[in-house]
Amino acid sequence: MRETIAVGSLDALRDLVAGDGLNLAIGSDVVVVATAAAFTGAERAVLALATLFEARSATVEALMNTDRSSSDEPYFAQRIRGADLVVLADGSPLHAKSVWRGSAIGEAIRDATRLVAIGSVASVLGETMIDPRGGAPTTGLGYRGGLVIGVTESDEQLARTRALLGRTATFALLGPRGLVRFDGAKWRAEGDVVVTRGEVVVGL
Repeated sequence: MRETIAVGSLDALRDLVAGDGLNLAIGSDVVVVATAAAFTGAERAVLALATLFEARSATVEALMNTDRSSSDEPYFAQRIRGADLVVLADGSPLHAKSVWRGSAIGEAIRDATRLVAIGSVASVLGETMIDPRGGAPTTGLGYRGGLVIGVTESDEQLARTRALLGRTATFALLGPRGLVRFDGAKWRAEGDVVVTRGEVVVGL
């Protein structure tokens, strides 16, 4: 079974790990992909994640795929495909999309057995993503279907996003302590998550 988890923030991931919500075995192989954090501090993001997982006796390797030049690196793709857990650092979803689109690393992320995406980078996984520059829907990478994911923005931007998505798209707004899980067939929400179609709050 493939599992995908999108968390609203590093704090939400920290809560999940502390509560053993990932069921990580001792010595699990965790790969961190730093792409989205290229402009916000990839080394700092990787260090925080490594510290978090090493405290649970996992083995952590960071892949510093911060631009297109390494996106077809066979070793990186192999590590992502073979890892027990792949973690996508938070940062710029637009940068992540441009780096991963049509690349070996992107395909490996799509095929990962267990995947965690932190914050706004989770949006890029869907068929539709939210452009952080104004909240408009745009084309995502299409790695996971059935849900549009966003993180907390201003009330004005959120209203614009929901209006542009319309009543047919299911939109999950992740608060800082919220998450959604996908088992390959169905999404479910936990914690601080509001799911809507248009302006109507719905369940998953």
